[in-house]
Amino acid sequence: MAILETQQVSVGYNRRLIIQDLSIQIPQGQITTLIGPNGSGKSTLIRTLAHLLKPSSGTVLLADQALATKTPKEMAQEMALLPQVGELTTDLSVFDLVSFGRLPYRQQFRPLSAVDKEKIEWAIERTGLNQFRDRFLSTLSGGQRQRAWIAMALAQDTDILILDEPTTYLDLTHQLEIMLLIQELNQIEDRTIIMALHDLNHAARFSDQLIALKNGQLQASGTVNEVMTRDNLRHIFNIDATLIEHDQRPLILTYDRWSEGEQDHDE
Repeated sequence: MAILETQQVSVGYNRRLIIQDLSIQIPQGQITTLIGPNGSGKSTLIRTLAHLLKPSSGTVLLADQALATKTPKEMAQEMALLPQVGELTTDLSVFDLVSFGRLPYRQQFRPLSAVDKEKIEWAIERTGLNQFRDRFLSTLSGGQRQRAWIAMALAQDTDILILDEPTTYLDLTHQLEIMLLIQELNQIEDRTIIMALHDLNHAARFSDQLIALKNGQLQASGTVNEVMTRDNLRHIFNIDATLIEHDQRPLILTYDRWSEGEQDHDE
């Protein structure tokens, strides 16, 4: 069942289209990852699905209802967005950051309710940040800070979690830590996860569905095995990849540059 879908959506900036006539479906309860080269439209699509960008044409549907009919508060109670996280201009404690996830449920100037506090404490515990709850973000490692941002999104208490490059700027250990946490949120909490990733092996290992974009257009969609093929990688990323199977999923072992018109050395 598709929980979120686009129907012939076009969207761009300053009269320049980034995404053109895109129709995709996001299945409920699964991890769907957007892949594609730089400039392919992944972040633009993420912002469109989260209703931060309005399409110039086409429709985005959430549970068969057009996003355009929903208020920002209604949207914030149905899906949480974690954009690419940059440096903070002011320092916050972990608790203070996570508490921002309760804004869609609070009346202006009202203190945190008992339910708010319960959700905040649950999100902090779920992301393994209990011992850091009163620490300032600037004193944490990159992986710990990213977990704090994810905790903020969890405190928002939505069934859909959208993440734009959640492992950017992290080392390999912290990348794996974040990916395993995302997988747990899907498998244990039954949350629908939509994310954009650069790392194709992370996308293949941790996703149920892949959507591949290039130049703002859909190139392939389906299961990991359907999308992560040698031909697709050549066409979408201009790489000649050697794939291996791990846990019944294709992963990239090595790759080299490839251009249209080159003859396959295996042929």
